[in-house]
This record gives sequence, C-alpha cells and structure tokens, in this order.
Amino acid sequence: MAGRLIAPHLQLVALALWLGAAAFFSFGVAPAVFATLPSRTLAGAVVGRTLPIVFYAGIVVGALVVVLQAAGGRTALRDATALCGCLIVVACGVAQFIVAPRIDRLRQEIGGPIEVLSADDARRAAFGRLHGMSVAWLGLAMLAAGVALVIAWRAESPPSQYSSH
Repeated sequence: MAGRLIAPHLQLVALALWLGAAAFFSFGVAPAVFATLPSRTLAGAVVGRTLPIVFYAGIVVGALVVVLQAAGGRTALRDATALCGCLIVVACGVAQFIVAPRIDRLRQEIGGPIEVLSADDARRAAFGRLHGMSVAWLGLAMLAAGVALVIAWRAESPPSQYSSH
C-alpha cells in the first residue's frame, strides 16, 4: 500500500528534477559557459564533459517512469506516460550513444578549434548538423518529460471541490 502512495510522488519528483536540470543546463549553463570562457573550444569541452550527466540521468528517469507505469496497471494515461518515459530513454540514448561519439570523432579528426575551419568546410557543416541533432534529441526528451510530468501530476491531483464530478 505504501509503495502505491510513494511511486507516483517518486515519479513526479524524478521528472521535475530532471526536467529542471536539463532546462537549467540548456538555458543557463551552456550559454553562460560559451559567453564567459575565453574560447569556444574550452566552452565546448566543458559542455561536452557535463552533458553526458544530463543524458544518463534522463535515461534513468525515463526508465523509472516506464517501470512505475508498468507496475501500476494499464490505463490510457499510464500508457501515455510510459510512452513519454520511453521517448526520454530513446532520445537521451541516441544523443549520448550515437550523436555524441560522432561529435567526438569529428573533433578528433579536425584536431583543433572548429571555428578556424572555413564556413564552407564539410567538417564544419557536419559538426553543425550533429550539434543540431544533439539539441533536437535533448529537446524531444525535455518535451516528453514535460508531458509526462503534466499527465502524472494531473492523475495524482485530487479533484477540485468545485468540479462537476
């Protein structure tokens, strides 16, 4: 009985914490690092070192959502929330295990700052595409987490005394 009461709150807390951390990283940390460090190369190194934490945490939180939803029995809301959990896992997993290694290989191939490459260099264009893919996958994970959070919160909120139910 206590597990049934704790599980929804655990899910809400996990989703809120991860979404807040991902948003803070995306809209606070990354822009601040690029604005204050003396080179884009250093800023990229800091972001590249910290972003995996966001992705790995997203995989864990998404998996937690799926497990908690599966343990709670099937309903349309549970299925939708579990689908969001799966999207978080997949999006963070693709960004961390497919896109990030490609970015790392490209950086090694370039062997220096990306900004020294000419604007029409194929490697610079490839880096831009990969960066865009990484941002898009994180954005998808954040969107899925936001949707899951709203669904889970609404499912756990007591009905208003003024509702017509």
